[in-house]
Amino acid sequence: MSLVEDRARLLELIKDLAVVRGRVTLSSGKEADYYVDLRRITLHHEASILVGRTLLALLDEADIEFETAGGLTMGADPVGTALMHAAREAGRTVDAYVVRKAQKSYGMGRQVEGPGVENRACVVLEDTSTTGGSALTAVEGVRKAGGDVRAVAVIVDRDTGAKERIEAEAGVPYLALFGKDELGLD
Repeated sequence: MSLVEDRARLLELIKDLAVVRGRVTLSSGKEADYYVDLRRITLHHEASILVGRTLLALLDEADIEFETAGGLTMGADPVGTALMHAAREAGRTVDAYVVRKAQKSYGMGRQVEGPGVENRACVVLEDTSTTGGSALTAVEGVRKAGGDVRAVAVIVDRDTGAKERIEAEAGVPYLALFGKDELGLD
């Protein structure tokens, strides 16, 4: 499939499988009339590779150079894995990483797990973002571990201020595959 076809199919799958209507409380504490459950996409046999391919293309189009990608566990875990596999499929080397909310007090005592981010160009990923809080926590953890954060990329932007907050506080570009308008959620 072409990139245009990949993106169209991913949008179709998100609309069909991930958009849940009804009153919900988001992780940010805000309430909404819908929920976009992107784990139904990032863990789906067909959609996962589409996530990886389209995010890789989005980052390439924005000229973001990176060696590793990941974000705050648990929402970003399958996103990072999808991007890693899509990069490999394209003949590129991109590692994935996972950021815990807080540094472990046992074992290696790390907050960022994986092959390592120290002195590496990193992209922070998120499935969807409302306030940007989870992505900012991941940015902070990666920077504390010595990573060079180049951008934040999400599958769906809820258009509720995350882009502006992340760009202002983290000082990096914020990229989104889809906005809520494309999902028919205006």
